[in-house]
Amino acid sequence: MPRKASTLSVADENPSSGGVAAVDRALSLLTAFRKNDGYLSLVELSERTRMYKSTILRLLASLEHAGMIHKSDDGRYGLGEGVVQLYGVYSSAFSQADVILPVLRALVEKTQESASYHVISGNNRLCLHRVNSPLPISYRTSEGDVLPLDKGSGARVLQAFTGAKGKLYDQIRKDGVVVLDGDRMPDLAGVSAAVFNAHHDFVGAVTLTMPSSRLKPSFREEVLHAAMMLSRKFGYSQN
Repeated sequence: MPRKASTLSVADENPSSGGVAAVDRALSLLTAFRKNDGYLSLVELSERTRMYKSTILRLLASLEHAGMIHKSDDGRYGLGEGVVQLYGVYSSAFSQADVILPVLRALVEKTQESASYHVISGNNRLCLHRVNSPLPISYRTSEGDVLPLDKGSGARVLQAFTGAKGKLYDQIRKDGVVVLDGDRMPDLAGVSAAVFNAHHDFVGAVTLTMPSSRLKPSFREEVLHAAMMLSRKFGYSQN
């Protein structure tokens, strides 16, 4: 009888509902690779996936056949040309709006406040995407609006992750999020968090704005969660 693993593998610890276990395990091998890894040994793959080497070898054979894995002359394994081809297909069909707007809509539905996605544009910040609050009293801007880069929670996050110096910016870089009340105009509060891509580059800021009287402590975690969700959609991994 086969040995029963004393510790669940990464794939078996979080299986897909109604999926195929072998596929889950094969995908866990692909996602075991991290930025700047290059090639990994069988031992390293076993440690990262918590699978037996014999199981990994069978999965690697299938992945190598499909071009998803490449075996080097020294017996180590790296991602294959099939992954590059898939990335090319994904990139050609990728629309930021299709990724960003659902995250903003979910944030607005959860908080009932207005959500935006900002990037730096010259000496200003540009609102690339916006979903306004359904409430009658709210601060409203539109996609394409250009806003100052020196005030407001979104501006502070953009500045923090592009090299601004000072105690406030050091704290934002540490936390990844900032909550400010009245920074840009009286009675207007904002909560903003940083968004990163697959290369761990800073790419923008998710911002929630509301009248100061409606600012809630829970908004900090809600915006952080939205920013992390968006970062993951852009390929970001904390590993």
